[in-house]
Amino acid sequence: MAKRTHRTPFHLRRWAAGLALLAGAASPALAEPAISDGVVKFGVLTDLSGPSADGTGKGSVVAAEMAIADFGGKVLGKPIELVFADHQSKTDIGMATARRWYDAEKVDVILDVPVSSIALGVQQLTRERNRVFLMMGPGSSELTGAACSPNGVQWVYNTYALANVAGKALVERGDNSWFFITADYTFGHMLEKDASAVVKAHGGKVLGSARHPFNNNDFASQVVQAKTSGAKVVALADSGQDTQNVLKQAAEFGLAAGGQKLIALLFGITDVPGVGLDIAQGMMLTDAFYWDRDDETRAFAKRFYEKVGRMPTMMQAGVYSAVSHYLKAVAAAGTDEAKAAVAQMKKTKINDIFAKDGYIRDDGQMIHDMYLVQVKTPEQSKSKWDVYNIVATVPGEQAFQSLDKSACPLVKKTR
Repeated sequence: MAKRTHRTPFHLRRWAAGLALLAGAASPALAEPAISDGVVKFGVLTDLSGPSADGTGKGSVVAAEMAIADFGGKVLGKPIELVFADHQSKTDIGMATARRWYDAEKVDVILDVPVSSIALGVQQLTRERNRVFLMMGPGSSELTGAACSPNGVQWVYNTYALANVAGKALVERGDNSWFFITADYTFGHMLEKDASAVVKAHGGKVLGSARHPFNNNDFASQVVQAKTSGAKVVALADSGQDTQNVLKQAAEFGLAAGGQKLIALLFGITDVPGVGLDIAQGMMLTDAFYWDRDDETRAFAKRFYEKVGRMPTMMQAGVYSAVSHYLKAVAAAGTDEAKAAVAQMKKTKINDIFAKDGYIRDDGQMIHDMYLVQVKTPEQSKSKWDVYNIVATVPGEQAFQSLDKSACPLVKKTR
């Protein structure tokens, strides 16, 4: 009798909680949290050994670890775990890792994924498996365009915002003829496409482009083509080590001395020491985060620096922000089921070290301020990481493409 008496009230409580959930008014005291497999598990799929390693890589892993630790290591009483892997900038390796994580290792959220071609594959896989994909490294605007997903969020930047912020500023100053040196893969193509559209929309013209293979060392041909084009602006539609190598060789060929301006459309704080202020000085750039912006960012950067030995990039700060926001959403939703967690993320503004009043649109783009920055001269810089002046803060609604122009099929069009 004692056992029967014990079971019946518990059964009734579950029955009552179920009715309340169906009515849309579940009581937190009655509804039981639903954490799949008894653990919330993140997977940082990143570049640990290639050209994007400084901007993402180990720093992205550390940023995720910091966010988990700051949250207390548990959510809804269940442990939070983290795994990470190097995709080696190869689509087959990246996709094999993502499948193993989702299917065998029960990873709930994949993070980062620099290299847009890999990210596009992971986006599709995430949709099929009903998991969550939070993107910091990949920039292709297709990820929130035609290839958007209900469970995918592009957290930090996209190719449109990179081109729009700095590109618009340069064209409006009279730098209205452009030549592109472009990485010959998905990200480079999208960055050149979006930047070209921005230039033309503001009255400028594109004189040509020269493409190069990924992880290249010799850019002599591309630099010579850029120089002979006579374009006022030579725009680099690539990233990481490729961008650094182009800038160094452009200096050797005297592009800046000849009056041409160089703009690296994706250039992070960790790229500056690799190039040197003597070469990078004066460049106008787009960034989503700068460690020396305010007291809050400086405090976060100091903690990060103690673990990594360099200041955080926008991608690494974005990892911290996204992990924190996801965990808050799981706690509020009472579950880590993908659609419920993402729905809660979209209901809640993002206010942290990365973004103020940020929010996630229906197309999966997180909207937040972007910054037009200029690289300091050697004389202006007071330390190794004191490299930017913030020229302008561009509101997210102006930096990112408007939702009514989105190709995302999830977006409801209004007439």
